[in-house]
Amino acid sequence: MFKQRVVFVHGAGSFGAAAWPKQHGMALSYDALFLRRHGFDAVAEPLESDFAADAAIVLGSLADDGRGAAGGHVVAHSQGAIAAMMAAVERPDLVHSLTLVEPDCLSLTAELPATAAHRALMQPLFDVRHHLSDDDFQREFIRRAFSADAPGATTPEARRAARRLRLQAPPWEAPLQIVPGVPTLVLTGGWEPLYEEIAGYLRETGALHRVAAGGHRPQDSVDGDRIIRAFVADVSRRQHAEAC
Repeated sequence: MFKQRVVFVHGAGSFGAAAWPKQHGMALSYDALFLRRHGFDAVAEPLESDFAADAAIVLGSLADDGRGAAGGHVVAHSQGAIAAMMAAVERPDLVHSLTLVEPDCLSLTAELPATAAHRALMQPLFDVRHHLSDDDFQREFIRRAFSADAPGATTPEARRAARRLRLQAPPWEAPLQIVPGVPTLVLTGGWEPLYEEIAGYLRETGALHRVAAGGHRPQDSVDGDRIIRAFVADVSRRQHAEAC
């Protein structure tokens, strides 16, 4: 039986299937792909982030690779939402729907107050990131972004994660545009004005906005997972009915 494809795009932390523990079961109903963005690898050294390369990875995952049809649904978290939106702008015909979880789409809301305040807080850190150690950058990033203390990187995996974080470009530099005509859900955790501001902006352009508990990872909550699954299923049903 043919299954529609659902592509999952991770943020700046865990990647691949590990970034979506509550969504693994969607593979029972969909052709689910859990992507790794540019520079994310379990063994290889991290690379500088690349918005265009990430978007190309998303588009490549939506190609007709022998399954009989191209396209699919895209579910993306945090910085992964940048690649998802760029892919949808370039090839809206391939993106059946967008689910953006706590999207780091700051270049869309650059003039709005919460985004401007966040950039003013984080820009000085990004300006010196190539002069800092991985640990120092990670510690200061987490302190500024989440008002929390970062544990020291004591394992090879943790050290690679710290370096990967330092190599991520500031999200406000992403060349984003609004995606016309693609059904879009924005899911936020209701904890941070920055993400609520971005969600509000996207809602004004036609997106559906829902809130679920869970901080920066609402997809890990029961409600968040349910919201994602219901949205993808609803869009799938509507598009199937229109095609009949």
